[in-house]
Amino acid sequence: MTHSLSRRRLLAGGISGFGLAASGLMLPGLTGQALAAPTASPTDAQVYGAPTVSPLVWQRADPFVTLPVDGTYYFTGSVPEYDRIIVRGSSTIAGLGAAPESVVWRRPSTGQMGGHIWAPELHRIDGRWYIYFAAGDAGNVFNIRMYVMESALADPREPSGWSAPRMIVTPWLSFALDSTTFEHLGRRYLVWAQSEPEIAVNTSLYIAEMASPFALATAPVRIATPTKSWEVQGYKVNEGPAVLVRNGRVFITFSASATDSRYCMGLLTADARADLLDARSWSKSADPVFTTNEQTHQYGPGHNSFTVAEDGVTDVMVFHARDYKDIVGDPLYDPNRHARAQRLYWHPDGTPLFGVPVGVGGPIVRLSPADSSSSFVRHFAYELRVDADVRELADSQFRFVSGHSGGDTVSLQSVNYPDRYVRVTSTGLRIDPVETTGTYAAEASFQRLPGLANPRGVSLRSVASPGSYLRHDKGRLVTGPASGSKSTFFLS
Repeated sequence: MTHSLSRRRLLAGGISGFGLAASGLMLPGLTGQALAAPTASPTDAQVYGAPTVSPLVWQRADPFVTLPVDGTYYFTGSVPEYDRIIVRGSSTIAGLGAAPESVVWRRPSTGQMGGHIWAPELHRIDGRWYIYFAAGDAGNVFNIRMYVMESALADPREPSGWSAPRMIVTPWLSFALDSTTFEHLGRRYLVWAQSEPEIAVNTSLYIAEMASPFALATAPVRIATPTKSWEVQGYKVNEGPAVLVRNGRVFITFSASATDSRYCMGLLTADARADLLDARSWSKSADPVFTTNEQTHQYGPGHNSFTVAEDGVTDVMVFHARDYKDIVGDPLYDPNRHARAQRLYWHPDGTPLFGVPVGVGGPIVRLSPADSSSSFVRHFAYELRVDADVRELADSQFRFVSGHSGGDTVSLQSVNYPDRYVRVTSTGLRIDPVETTGTYAAEASFQRLPGLANPRGVSLRSVASPGSYLRHDKGRLVTGPASGSKSTFFLS
C-alpha cells in the first residue's frame, strides 16, 4: 500500500505539523472522524473511504466486486481473450490488484458457449454462489446468450464447486447479455440487456422478477432503450446495468454507445416503493453521468459495479476505462480496459454524485470549513470559493502533493484539472497551471498544520505570505490572519 508508513505515523501523531516527510512522499489527508490507534498500517479505504489504486486490476473489463463476505471481497471480470471466467479475492478492495487469480471455468472448444465469454458477475444468494455471464457459440461468437452456474462451496475461487452453466431463457432467442440480480423488499429481480426483435436498436434494458436464481417468474419489462444522442454513438446501446438501493430510491447505472472513448454511463431511477416491473416507475437521466475526461486521460468509462469500502458505509464504484483515446482496430479487441475503483459521493437530496474518472494519483479529498461543515471548497471558472451545493463533484476534489517550494510544504492539485494547483494571487485564490518561477512556487505552496480549531482538521498557512492562512469568509475563500474555525478545514 503506497505510503503506508507515513499514513500510520500520521494517524498516531508521529509527524509534526502534518507536513510532508523529508523524503517528499505524498502525505494523505485525514477524515473528520476520530480513528482508533491502528495496530497495523490502515488501508486507503479506512482513511479515505475508498482505495486510491488506479488501475485496480489491469486488463480486466466489465469489473464486478462483491460486497465483503466473511471479510473477503471477490472480483471477476472479462479477460481480453474472452475465453474463461476468473475469480480473485482479498480482505481489501485495493488488495484485489495483486491477489492470485483462479480460473473457475473455461469455454468449450466447440459448440454452444465456445465463443466470447463476457461480463461475469458473482452473487451470493441464500448461502450459495452464482456466476451470471454471457457466452457466444463457437463459429458464431456474437450469438450471445445469458448463463448462470452455481457453487455450494464457501470459497468461489474453488473450480471444483461450480456446476455446469444453465441458460437463462427469455421470450426472445436474440442477443442477450450483462445480466445482474438484486433483491428488494423480499423479491428478487434480474436486469439485463437484450436485442428485442421489434426494436431497431442494438440492446435495451429489461427487468423481470425471478422464480429462482436460474429462471424468470414474470415477463420482461423494457425500462430503457437508447434514444438520446449520447446513447447511439457508434452503436445504439443500453447495457451493463448495475443496481444500488439508497435513500429511498433504486438506482440503475448503465453503459451506452460504442466501447471506445464514446462509451459512457447513464442513470435510471425509481422510487423504492414503486412497482419496479412498471416501466413508468423508471426515469432516465437527461445526460450521461460518467464520461470520458480528456484532462485526466481516462477514456470510455463504463460497465461498473458497486461495493462498499472496508468501513462498511462508504459506497465505491468499480468500472473500466482506458488510458488512451486512439485505438487500432476494433475497440472490442483492444486489451487495455483496466478495472478502476473510486468513491461514490451523495448530494444532500439523496442522488449520487459520480464526478469524473480521476485517473492516476494519490488520495482524493474534499475540504469543508469548520464553520460551514456542509459546504466545500471548490473552483469555478478557475477561481476558488466555498459552496454548499456542488453538483460538479470534481470541482471540489483535490490531492495533497509535494509542495512546489519543496521541503515540508504541500500543494493542492485539482483532480479534474491535474495540471493546475491552488495558488494565492494578488486578486484572490485560483487554480493555475505551473509556472517555472519562484514566485509561483511560493504562491502555490502551503504549510499543512493541525486544525487551529480542531486538530482533527487541517489549517493551511501560505508560503508566499507566512502570516496568512486559507480562510472561509461568507462563501469566499481568502487568505488572512489565523481565525480558528474559519481557518480550519475537515477532509473527507
